[in-house]
Amino acid sequence: ELVESGGGLVQSGGSLRLSCAASGSFFRLNAMGWYRRAPGKERELVAAITSGGSTSYTDSVKGRFTISRDNAKNTLYLQMNSLKPEDTAVYYCTADTLDGAWNPHTFWGQGTQVTVSS
Repeated sequence: ELVESGGGLVQSGGSLRLSCAASGSFFRLNAMGWYRRAPGKERELVAAITSGGSTSYTDSVKGRFTISRDNAKNTLYLQMNSLKPEDTAVYYCTADTLDGAWNPHTFWGQGTQVTVSS
């Protein structure tokens, strides 16, 4: 299970920090990421991070967003700075896991709303 928190309403130029806590019986937590879906738009991969800490970002958030993870707490973060109205969306975290039999699974969070006012 993935549980997100940290969304809300913020003014343009402001900051928010999203968190995503993973729980349940998995053997290994592999790559994790943040997607977003804005009204009327396709779902978009915002940022991703491997189990080793390598990161990638979509161009529109580079230099403003930072993805990180705490492997000891099985928690994923997204620090969002210099927010713009076009960042308004529902943000979802996702995680790739392996169970005890080394079967891969992908989990999604329930989504958290981020609204940036101009």
